[in-house]
Amino acid sequence: MLRRLHSEQPDSFAFTDLNQKWAEAQITKYPEGRQASAVIPLLWRAQEQEGWVSKPAIEYIADMLGMAYIRVLEVASFYFMFQLQPTGSVAHVQICGTTSCMICGAEDLIAICREKIADKPFTLSTDGKFTWEEVECLGACTNAPMAQIGKDYYEDLTAEGFSKMLDDLAAGKEVVPGPQNGRYAAEPKSGLTSLTEYEAGKPQYNASAALATDIKDGVKRIQGDEVPILTPWVKDGVVAGRAAAAPTPKAPEAPKPAVKQAEEAKKAAAADVAEKEPEVLKAARDGKPDDLKLLKGVGPKLEETLNELGFFHFDQVAAWTEAEVAWVDSRLKFKGRIERDGWIEQAKKLAAGEETEFAKRAKDDGIYDE
Repeated sequence: MLRRLHSEQPDSFAFTDLNQKWAEAQITKYPEGRQASAVIPLLWRAQEQEGWVSKPAIEYIADMLGMAYIRVLEVASFYFMFQLQPTGSVAHVQICGTTSCMICGAEDLIAICREKIADKPFTLSTDGKFTWEEVECLGACTNAPMAQIGKDYYEDLTAEGFSKMLDDLAAGKEVVPGPQNGRYAAEPKSGLTSLTEYEAGKPQYNASAALATDIKDGVKRIQGDEVPILTPWVKDGVVAGRAAAAPTPKAPEAPKPAVKQAEEAKKAAAADVAEKEPEVLKAARDGKPDDLKLLKGVGPKLEETLNELGFFHFDQVAAWTEAEVAWVDSRLKFKGRIERDGWIEQAKKLAAGEETEFAKRAKDDGIYDE
């Protein structure tokens, strides 16, 4: 399954103060120089805070861990537990559709999701409260069919009971996780056949359901104040076994990787350049446009955008000045690509009848960058 970042992204991301302290504490669990090992817990905490993992969150965490943005994106897009699109404000519903649950009625639960949430998975309900998806086995086969809503399991579901559960959640009512048919956990439906002496003294709910009922919210996301942050190996800001150093600063204050510093310097310099509209054309000369996809970094969609702006030929691109690059750059979806991929240098060669390495490969393979 192809997983990409959502088309609409927030302007920024930052951990709350409590989650920032938690994240910094997680980083101390790993040896010096190996802080990238904390990427999964930090991504998970970001998702708990926001409901999904956004591009700004990926970049924020990458800066905290000194990782390239693409490396964190690789992790987030590889693991299906990370949602790369907005989820419902109340809950994201995951219906197990694997064999045991399918046999026991998972398809009926999916039909309820289509009716009450949205016809397609990963789509916000009209009120913005829910999203849903079908997932592979969640390991609660004895209690099939089941769904994971938020962080808890809701098991032994029926279509009618599941429908009412969604209505209750939408109304802000408390819903108890765990088996929904009276079972305590995963014992036989017909009742215990062993350890019967423990039946009388057991608590009302199993441990998972008990915690959810204690906080009166079975779908509550982690806020950062649930349990104390335990890092006994850190004393006065110093991690045991390491040289004394200042406590991990918040991400915005952390030293930025050299690559990012260079990118930001270029952006700052570009911001100081007054834009100037280049010479544009209403149509290609003689109705024969150059194949701009032979420029590395230009795909069919970007070529279409350039044509709409009035650029059809290599010599037009080759003649762009710094001010004209700023004008074009501000009208492209992915800023910085002109300089990063060296369009002007490529265009000069192609306009002169020469061939770039990328253009030759693209012609041979029939492959263009998107």
